[in-house]
This record gives sequence, structure tokens and C-alpha cells, in this order.
Amino acid sequence: MMDKTVVTFGEIMGRIEPEGFKRFRQGMPGKLEISFSGAEANVAVSNKVMGRNARYITALPSHPIGQACLDSVRKFGVDTSFVHTAEGRLGLYFVETGANQRPSSVIYDRELSVIAGTPADAYDWKGAFKGANWFHISGITPAISETAAGASLAAVKEAKAAGLTVSCDLNFRKKLWRWQPGTSPRDLAEKTIRGMLPYVDVVVGNEEDAWDILQIKAGDTDVHSGKLEIKRYPDVARQIISQFPNVSRVAITLRESLSASHNNWGAMLFDAAADKACFAPMSGGEYKPFEIKNIVDRVGGGDAFSAGLIYALTDDELSASQQDSLAYAVAASCLCHSIKQDFNYSSRDEVMSLMKGDASGRVKR
Repeated sequence: MMDKTVVTFGEIMGRIEPEGFKRFRQGMPGKLEISFSGAEANVAVSNKVMGRNARYITALPSHPIGQACLDSVRKFGVDTSFVHTAEGRLGLYFVETGANQRPSSVIYDRELSVIAGTPADAYDWKGAFKGANWFHISGITPAISETAAGASLAAVKEAKAAGLTVSCDLNFRKKLWRWQPGTSPRDLAEKTIRGMLPYVDVVVGNEEDAWDILQIKAGDTDVHSGKLEIKRYPDVARQIISQFPNVSRVAITLRESLSASHNNWGAMLFDAAADKACFAPMSGGEYKPFEIKNIVDRVGGGDAFSAGLIYALTDDELSASQQDSLAYAVAASCLCHSIKQDFNYSSRDEVMSLMKGDASGRVKR
């Protein structure tokens, strides 16, 4: 297991937030909490925590804050030897953690960050992919800037040429995708991501991503109503695969947002070769999502799912069953909802325990 290496590429930022559930107008002036996170960094860290070798590629400022950011990933044992450094700024995002009927809110401040201005040829792709078997990227990375979009396309091409399995979490962020004046964020995202998907093997997304980026919808599902037509999702996967025959699997997370504090959580995994979908969690032969009633922090939950899926699909035991692979990914993400900030600190044993039905939360002595 330890000879398998997952490589990820994307921006890592400073995450700034008031203490607890305060709003910025409540907490300022006063203390703010600062941590570091980003979609692909979250996936790399989670895989390393679960026992997989992980390598992270990004571009960071060469000043002490950039080094502190790099340390936050490197302390887990993630290989950061292919990180590019240059003069410039670190991207930031500000979070107000929601509760009950008040949603969480994110404010981005990431324009002109180092990664936004770093061209594809500044990265040593061949060196970074040497000895690796999986590459992961998200739709957030090409949303940052035209330059970052070019680097993202180069990355998936190089990874595919090197023989790696390539996964992409669609991750549409409507507050980004502003780098082509006159083109809407949705249209720009669709054009760009469609250019990347021919080099992707595993597509990850949710019901909103499929519609916003690819204009594929699951029946009459309304994601804001808290109810999903899950029987329609295999057809969504088939439509993606029909447009991109190179895609071997499609994973769709199924989040029912009853409030900011209460979500039902599960997922579907569709296998193109078998033309078959499975769902998790299951109970008595029926899909029964996790009821997460006291969410600590849902930011990073989707990344935890991607990380768990990658880990499971490259694990000798779990990869033998598509159902087990999906169940592991969903359990990993469920646990992440109980952890403050983006990184998922859940170990393989902890994920396996929940996957096998131990959801009591009793103290382990």
C-alpha cells in the first residue's frame, strides 16, 4: 500500500474566521483564527493521514507566511519537493461558519496570488509524476486565472501521458471564474472543464456541479429543497460518460441540506464498464444516508470524500468491491464534518469503524 503515491495540484490559501460561530461584525475587532487549506491540499493530507504516500504541487510566496503554509502540509509527511516558490502573495479566504438556518459564507481574496501567475512550464510535471499512480485536481484550480487554467490543462495531459489515473472534482465556484471579461462564470467553467475532461478517468461532483458545468440535471431535483431524486443519478453518470467515453467512473455526492447544522449525506458511484451504480450508506438493502445533525464544519467535506474514494480505489482490500470503495469514501467525509477546519484528521481505522456501522460516538477507551 505504501508504494502507491497520490499527486495533487492546486492552490492552498490562508483560511481566516472568527472564533466559534461568530460573524465578522461580532468578532472584529478581536481575535481571528488562521489556518491553511485548499481542495487539493486537503486531499493530499487526508490520504497521508490514512496511510497513502502523497505529493502536493502548488505555487507559494517565498516569504515566511508562505513557508508556514507549506509547513502545515509538510508536517503530515506530504512530499512538497515539487512546490514552486516565487515573490508574491498568498491567496486568502474568509469564513463565517453557519448554524441552523443561517448558512456558512465564504469571501475570497485570492486575485494575483502566486499560483494565479505561475505558468505551466514553471512546474516539473515529469519529476512530480515519477513513481506515482494517481493524480487529482479540482475545478477550483482552473477557476483562479487564465494562467492557472493553462497549468491545470497541462497537468492532466502530463499525468495521463505518464500513465497515472486522473481524477477531477468538478467543484464549481460561481464566485470565481472571472478571468475572461464578457464570459459568464458558468460558460467559462463549462468551456474550460470540457477541455480537461478528455484526460480524466474519474469524475467527482454533486448535483449542482453536473448542471452548472455540464448542463446535466437529475430529473426535477431541487438541491435547495433538501430532497434529491437519487434514482435519477445513474442517468446523470451515463450522460457524462456518453460525452466523455474515457471516463471510467463517476461519483456523485448526495447532500440533503435540511439546515446549516443538519445534513443527510451519502453518494453514488457509477462504473462505466459494468454500467452499474451503487449507493452508500446502505441499510437493509436500501440507501440510507448518514444523518449529520450537529455539523462542526462542512467546508472540506467534499474533499474528504474525494480523498477517501482515491484511497479506497487504490487499496488492495477496499478496491475489490465498488460498494466498499464508495462506503469508505462516504464514511471518511461524514467524519470530516465533525472536525474544525478543512483537513480531515480521520485515520483508516476510524473510517473503517464507521463504515462497518459503529456510529454511536461512544468514547474509545
